[in-house]
Amino acid sequence: MKLNERNKHTVILKEYGKNIQRLVTHIAGLEDRERRTQSAYTLVEIIKQLNPNLKLESDQKIWDDLYIMSDFTLEIDGPYPMPEKELLGKKPLPIGYPIGEVKFKHYGRNIEKLIEKAVEIEDDEEQEAAIIYIGQLMRSFHSTWNRDNFDDQIILDDIKTLSKDKLHIDLEKVKEMGLFETNTRRDFKIPIEAENTGNNRRNFSGNNRRRNNNNGGHSKKRR
Repeated sequence: MKLNERNKHTVILKEYGKNIQRLVTHIAGLEDRERRTQSAYTLVEIIKQLNPNLKLESDQKIWDDLYIMSDFTLEIDGPYPMPEKELLGKKPLPIGYPIGEVKFKHYGRNIEKLIEKAVEIEDDEEQEAAIIYIGQLMRSFHSTWNRDNFDDQIILDDIKTLSKDKLHIDLEKVKEMGLFETNTRRDFKIPIEAENTGNNRRNFSGNNRRRNNNNGGHSKKRR
């Protein structure tokens, strides 16, 4: 139950300091389990008072740190189980990166994911709303790279290419109603996996309502 002699005077977690380390060592060496448990709870409260920033942390982190400072010898009835010693210092698994090249790098991989989801939509109106939203995003990305040479046909051609010719919308309708203008919104919810990656420039909620104007719900026409 006691710390071994090698670690007896060692400050294992330096951010807590020598005094907290000594208290942990003392508690771990108490013979009575109930007393050890009560002392550990008291020490956790002391740590929180001495380190107000730790109040933002999970309580489990503090308890885990107690076990670590005791060299995993602290046998108590705590609120959390003792972490596995083997996990201490273990390197995290490498983060997996998407495999395969992005066809149009100025759009990014998120656009490809959105198009994949749009292809799966069975309802025609919902699919059209998805195409319009994707077109708006692609237009904003495209204009960042090339402001002088832009046409809605370019966006439509790229949508067809990325969807393997499975997504279609009439070019004249897009131009006449300004559907790819960023202020023309449609009801379309971003798939969660694409939303989480953080490359989309704005959030688009499925709760947006269609505008009911005399020109079919569009506030601006392209000329």
